[in-house]
Amino acid sequence: MAIYTVHEPPSRIGAAAPDPERYVFVRDGFSFWAFIFGPLWMLRHRMWLVLLLTIVVSLALDAAIRFAGASAFVVGCVGFLLSLLIGLEASSLRRFTLQRRGWRYSGVVAGEDREAAERRFFDTWLQSDKKAPVAVAPALNPHLPRTSDIIGLFPQPGIGR
Repeated sequence: MAIYTVHEPPSRIGAAAPDPERYVFVRDGFSFWAFIFGPLWMLRHRMWLVLLLTIVVSLALDAAIRFAGASAFVVGCVGFLLSLLIGLEASSLRRFTLQRRGWRYSGVVAGEDREAAERRFFDTWLQSDKKAPVAVAPALNPHLPRTSDIIGLFPQPGIGR
């Protein structure tokens, strides 16, 4: 089950409420496309400042490593690690960009995919009458015991010994 953060767009002039079609759901976790195509991924999401900072950091690291006399293998490893960092932090970078543009954080929702998360968020959002940010937790598993004498990470007594 994936976790998404929900971001409400800035209000348009003359609009009473934001258009639900414009809400953005940012999936939390590793982004394969940001890892493989970092700069292109940033351009696609219009993350200009993040792209500029990534280029500056990349060039500075490259110059420092080459100045130190490191081999091409080390330069490649540093480039790979920078791409890995971008893939790991892609959702945070996207949330940062949305916040800078005036988008408001509206809540967290879990779902099997983005469509299920959207359905779940807007169902809860409509019921709460759009007054407060919504945090939707995943449904509880009815097969797990509901006792208070279980401590730790294992859902049933005796498992994990």
